[in-house]
Amino acid sequence: MSGSSFPWCEDFIGVAYRYFDLRMNVVPLFHNQKKASDLWNENVHWWSDHDIKIRFVESGDQYWFILASESRRPDHNMSFFKLLPKSENYVRFKKGHQGEAYLRFASYSEKAAKDVKDSAVCNCGHTKEDHEGGCTVDECRCGEFASFELKLLKKKKTVTDIKFLEEKDVKDDAISWNCLYVNKYKNSE
Repeated sequence: MSGSSFPWCEDFIGVAYRYFDLRMNVVPLFHNQKKASDLWNENVHWWSDHDIKIRFVESGDQYWFILASESRRPDHNMSFFKLLPKSENYVRFKKGHQGEAYLRFASYSEKAAKDVKDSAVCNCGHTKEDHEGGCTVDECRCGEFASFELKLLKKKKTVTDIKFLEEKDVKDDAISWNCLYVNKYKNSE
């Protein structure tokens, strides 16, 4: 990437990881499908697959998710970042990505019992039918039914430039350094 700093976007909920495709998926999550679709069409659509970079910069129990590329439309350059807690899904992706992943965007929405079918599964792992106020399954401490819905965009990019770094090593990686400098260090000086 060139030396210029692109706008950094952290206006997304987090990152999901999906394991059941030819390649693992890295999926930034947005509050609504229109926002996800608009950002994809205006920015990511114009990225060449071989130029896309994903960085995971670990710092204690958290990590910086960094997604960047130079666009074929320079006036639409944008990079994405989010400071997230490490999770089992993140660790699973780190161990199993084999150097490549599909990049997809998705919308995420929470669903209450009234919004789903009886066969829907609660975040506790039991079906809606197992809930009458709280979960009726013995030893489950679920207070009330809650679930979520992911709507993946059909479009995807293949990313092969994926790196996992420690925060102390970011100066050796231009994208990671630019992100942390602009979004962490610069404001703390």
